[in-house]
Amino acid sequence: MAKLLFRLRNVPEDEATEVRELLETNKIPFYETSAGNWGISMPGLWLHHDTDYTQARALLDDYQHQRLQRMRAQYLADRAAGTADTMFSMLRREPARVIGYLVIIIAVAAISILIFY
Repeated sequence: MAKLLFRLRNVPEDEATEVRELLETNKIPFYETSAGNWGISMPGLWLHHDTDYTQARALLDDYQHQRLQRMRAQYLADRAAGTADTMFSMLRREPARVIGYLVIIIAVAAISILIFY
């Protein structure tokens, strides 16, 4: 029976590729499902055999821990170099998008508060 190992929704493509390579390197048979034509199905990596789950889960947990450390170190290096995204850098780069999001946030907050009055 197939068993879900890794959900692919909102996962960066580089991470998904690395997880696929990790499974292929360790000769763990898997298959991938997509989100479908309308994006409502659940994309994921599934194992063919339940017996492979514990090994694959251990490998995936180790990989995710290493990725967390790598991404955190990269963020800290970017922040130290002054190249990390901040609210002001995003406002300079995409002012319409940032202002649009702020307007939406304020509108939702106002509607949420005004309901009680």
